Amino acid sequence: MFALQFSQYGSPDVLTVADAEEPHAGPGEIRITVRAAGVTPSDWKLRSGVLHRLLPLDLPHIPGVDAAGVVDEIGDGVTGVAVGDAVFGLVDVAGHGGAAAEFAVLTVWAAKPDALSWEQAGGAAADVETATRVLNALGVTAGTTLLIEGAAGGTGTVTTQLAIARGATVIGTAGQHNHEFLAGLGATPTTYGPGLVERVTALAPDGVDAVLDTAGSGSLPDLVTIAGDANRVVSIADPNAHEHGVRLSLGPGNSEHELGYAGLAVAAALATEGRFTVPLHAVLPLKDGAKAHELSATGHARGKIVLSVRKMETL
Repeated sequence: MFALQFSQYGSPDVLTVADAEEPHAGPGEIRITVRAAGVTPSDWKLRSGVLHRLLPLDLPHIPGVDAAGVVDEIGDGVTGVAVGDAVFGLVDVAGHGGAAAEFAVLTVWAAKPDALSWEQAGGAAADVETATRVLNALGVTAGTTLLIEGAAGGTGTVTTQLAIARGATVIGTAGQHNHEFLAGLGATPTTYGPGLVERVTALAPDGVDAVLDTAGSGSLPDLVTIAGDANRVVSIADPNAHEHGVRLSLGPGNSEHELGYAGLAVAAALATEGRFTVPLHAVLPLKDGAKAHELSATGHARGKIVLSVRKMETL
């Protein structure tokens, strides 16, 4: 099969589309012919080598953890899905990749709703899992006031919608140029940076119940002040969160992720009802994987960056 891959750590230029061995569905898994695959910050961090001591990879490595496509193999013990079905989901997150290829093996999936394009569905699963996991960890339910630091990115936009679907009120930080966009998702926008405590206090005079940091921009002291308790703040982006008493939620292999996986079917149902979408910052062909990684690394994407995976586009 063809796949986006890298054989050494480095800049985006190490990425190339080349032949790779086909994976096959094992017990409890399905294989899909990939139509689209999402790009997440972990993809370029792993490729750059910045995480190689913590998360060493077997090279060459195929990036990408979420994808959408058509089922073409079904492993033993799998029920409720058939060859030819359209699905979206996640590869085995313990492998840290494998989705940006002609074929990918999914360990978690849901039926793709017609309301989402292939590109939207391809970029949905990782952010839906993350959003569901952190909303559960923060106890977000109807009546909760939630502040999202970095609300205009891929995870932020998905978390905003899933929180509102639970009946929460969302305040989201973003650059001024993204305020109208956030308001369109149902959030109350404000700017990040100095004066954040005062701005949020003015918007939520009765206080904020929970805070999610998706930015990792060093704002945790202010976010803890806003929440009134570090236990009411979760970060998915600041490696120094523990220094502020804040929980850092990331990495595979725990029960939180099992709860997060349940969010895929919830998001699909909401999309069918017209209450959930996946805003796209850019859709690029697989051969432009390097450009996709560059865009993700800027930290300024509005919505999700997605790779379209079609054979003719790799030629």
